Amino acid sequence: MDLAALMLADSRFPGGGHVHSGGLEEAVARKAVTDLPSLHRFLIGRLRTAGALGAVFAAAATRGRFAELDVELDARTPSPAQRAASRMQGRGIARAARKAWPSETLAELLRTTPEPHHPIIVGALVGEPRAAAQVVAYHSVTGPATGAIRLLGLDPFGVNAIIARLAPDLESVVAQAEKDADTAPADLPAPSAPGLDLLAEAHDRHHREEVRLFVS
Repeated sequence: MDLAALMLADSRFPGGGHVHSGGLEEAVARKAVTDLPSLHRFLIGRLRTAGALGAVFAAAATRGRFAELDVELDARTPSPAQRAASRMQGRGIARAARKAWPSETLAELLRTTPEPHHPIIVGALVGEPRAAAQVVAYHSVTGPATGAIRLLGLDPFGVNAIIARLAPDLESVVAQAEKDADTAPADLPAPSAPGLDLLAEAHDRHHREEVRLFVS
């Protein structure tokens, strides 16, 4: 991956995963994730659903078609909280990208969708299907993994070992996303995760009622 892709994959980058736990905070609050084995199960599930969805849309966004992709990703994201989180991350990246990587492609995207979804702006900036899918797939698990260290006090080396063991699953998701990059937006895959949708909505309600460490 080039420098842009590496920075976009870093959860410390503006708009990255440092304020979003990908449903992990709510899962921890409900005792669904309590240790390294349960975190591993959570991350695999997230990668194969939300991660795979984001990866294929990032790959497809390298081909343009931004307005169609925006509509189709909205349709595949039934949770309002999930949609809001995706656009919040997209806005964060857009602010930085205007300074770091200004381009006609970025300008076109922001004219079409002023508040782009996270996978779509990543695809537009990275510009290559495989690299774009890698960024989004990797981000889908590293955000929650970082959250687990902060929320549960897990051993960072143990958490990083889980991420390393996910390499074959990450490769599978990325390969499929790359394969589907030229598919018409309406025909792109639609992996769903009702459990993550419910966690996102519950977290959104609780975040309005009390202080939470993560926005989502």
